[in-house]
Amino acid sequence: MQRDDMQAGVIDTSRPHPARIYDYLLGGKNNYDVDRQAGEDLIAVAPEARDGVRANRAFMERAVRFAVGQGVRQVLDIGTGLPTSPNVHEIAEAVARESVHVAYVDNDPIVKAHGDALLSRTGSTGIVLGDVRDPGSITGHPDVRRLIDFDEPVVLLLVAVLHFLTDADEPERVAAELRDALPAGSYLVLSHATGDFADRRNAEAGYSSKASASLNLRAKDRVERFFAGFEMVDPGLAQISYWRPDSPPPADAARIGFYGGVGRKI
Repeated sequence: MQRDDMQAGVIDTSRPHPARIYDYLLGGKNNYDVDRQAGEDLIAVAPEARDGVRANRAFMERAVRFAVGQGVRQVLDIGTGLPTSPNVHEIAEAVARESVHVAYVDNDPIVKAHGDALLSRTGSTGIVLGDVRDPGSITGHPDVRRLIDFDEPVVLLLVAVLHFLTDADEPERVAAELRDALPAGSYLVLSHATGDFADRRNAEAGYSSKASASLNLRAKDRVERFFAGFEMVDPGLAQISYWRPDSPPPADAARIGFYGGVGRKI
């Protein structure tokens, strides 16, 4: 999720960070000038970028409601980003009508600082610093283990995170190792940026040259590989606006370059 010259736990505000760019595009205030400029540069070459991150957020909310609605009461959210209400634990608990254990993971210490402040009054949620490229360090982290019982089903969120891994980072390996840590009956909620619906090579190159993580757009068949070992929930892998929408998607939803899907581990 981060470049090799960066480490989780080191605050670097000299370069845009994906979590803070995302926050800016969502309309948040937890970002810096470099993040805002990177967001505007992205919009210049991909005008749907702001709509895309908002649609991605809405997809996440629908997918969490679905998975928790199946009776799962544990969520592992990797690449959580800066807190934006409703947060995952708020969405989950509104469905469950009871406490849901949620472990948030991100590589940005600014995200962790905000998360610590937000979650300081609850014993059923927590946030840790972690690198998605090393799944074992996440699933074996004592603070994650305090919240998540890997003998019981888990909702694993990989929402807009694997596209920050290059092929050299072996994203299929990362997804497989995380899958193998989950028991049967767990759910994977995943979204991923794509260039299938428009030529976004300029956006990909521009983002990667400036931000602290590269953007790696992938076609549908590549994204589907991340669901190996999972049975896809209808409607399968789809553009995020068309995955079980709460209302008819807007007319221009087809331009949004994100796939999203939910799978159940078998």
